[in-house]
Amino acid sequence: MTDAHKSTAAAAPSPMAVALGKRLKECRHAADKSQETLAFEAQVDRTYISAIERGAANPSMETLADICHAMGISLAEFFVTFTEIPQAPDGERRKNAAKPKEIKRSRLR
Repeated sequence: MTDAHKSTAAAAPSPMAVALGKRLKECRHAADKSQETLAFEAQVDRTYISAIERGAANPSMETLADICHAMGISLAEFFVTFTEIPQAPDGERRKNAAKPKEIKRSRLR
């Protein structure tokens, strides 16, 4: 394992990911569903539900909408308690390693 991979794998989840996972777990318990049942109904893997709850995964809005639908709540209801989360990003983000092709411009005369 490379040093870069080790630091990525060992990085602590962002506060937003932790808050999202905590909220998912609260809603799942309120809906009286196990991770396995919720995953089946939302058509995702049980380990993915677990990873979200731990803050280790960052679901797309569409996946989150599917999960909320399986719990019988709307996305608005899911996010209603997120008022205390800072709006500015505070976690490290992946850096874009893509290098765009150099574009040579010429003047038309």
